[in-house]
Amino acid sequence: MGFVGLNSCLFMFQANTTQVHGLDGFLRTLDRRKDPARRERGLITVSNHTCVIDDPLIWGVLPFSYQIDPNNHRFGLGAHDICFTNKVFSTFFSLGQTLPTHRIGHSPHGGLFQPTMIEAVRLMSRQPFTTPYSSATSAPPVDPSISSPDITDPFSSSNHTYTYSTDGVDTFPAPSAYENRRYSWIHIFPEGRVHQHPQKMMRYFKWGIARLILEPDVCPDIVPIWIEGNDQIMHESRQWPRFLPRVNKHCGIWFGDNVGGEGNPIFSELRRKWRELVEEDQKKEGKGFAMGVLSDGLKYGKEAVELREECTRQIRGVVLAVRRKRGLPDEDPKAGLVETWRVEGGKKEGKMEDGSWVGEV
Repeated sequence: MGFVGLNSCLFMFQANTTQVHGLDGFLRTLDRRKDPARRERGLITVSNHTCVIDDPLIWGVLPFSYQIDPNNHRFGLGAHDICFTNKVFSTFFSLGQTLPTHRIGHSPHGGLFQPTMIEAVRLMSRQPFTTPYSSATSAPPVDPSISSPDITDPFSSSNHTYTYSTDGVDTFPAPSAYENRRYSWIHIFPEGRVHQHPQKMMRYFKWGIARLILEPDVCPDIVPIWIEGNDQIMHESRQWPRFLPRVNKHCGIWFGDNVGGEGNPIFSELRRKWRELVEEDQKKEGKGFAMGVLSDGLKYGKEAVELREECTRQIRGVVLAVRRKRGLPDEDPKAGLVETWRVEGGKKEGKMEDGSWVGEV
């Protein structure tokens, strides 16, 4: 992580010009979390998504001493079909604290309730979790071939599982099984894809972020971030050599205030309602479920869906607040609605009718 962080720092500040705002406050949040044994809650950072290499570029603004501390660095979600296609890629991205995530448009194993989302919820909670989610997600024997994405943990056993499967076939390490990963930090791009809009508008947010706020045992800290300029480094319309990032660009990163924790009345109330739903569901089912595992009622029930929708709307609002503080005018309220983006039809990438560019991540 230190190697990638150092190169991101050099690229952002030497090859490009980058302004950073609010970093001191964010570093104070990280300083309070330095000792895993003393952490009281997880940390979520959430931002807009302007180019395919926003992560790791944005973490290049952290001092180097923060780059080389994996116990106090972010976990991210990476596309299974891109980042985890063989052992070399799987090892690289796993060491970079990236969780293999199936994209619903590319895999039947994708969606809000896939095993990696269970792992993410557990990372936001008090560890360790060393029991399988279910027989369906217990890791099978590891395929030793280099073409297989499987990587394992040598300490796993039948009683203590330090690995999990995303699809019932592959095998990956389960960081939530380790005590030094208790109340971890996860960064999320809730737009779910790169979005480069001429007026710097965001797409609607997907609901995965809501699971990470509602379901952990305590409400995580939440720090919103606004990113600008990275779209010029890797614009979706770029020509050959398309794989090379561009230089001499002007970038900016704005860190907002921490809006999470039990002191936030909005998220506290949403979590209270969620706990009531869980208690009602347990009475109905006659049993409880492991952390991150949900019954069908908690997955698809009307009240559960409405809670996720409202939580996601609130999270989008706190990112918009940082955008507003940066000095941009308020966007059209309709931009946050799923219905607004249905005009794209089946088009998933390229230039859209509103002039924005969209790319898969």
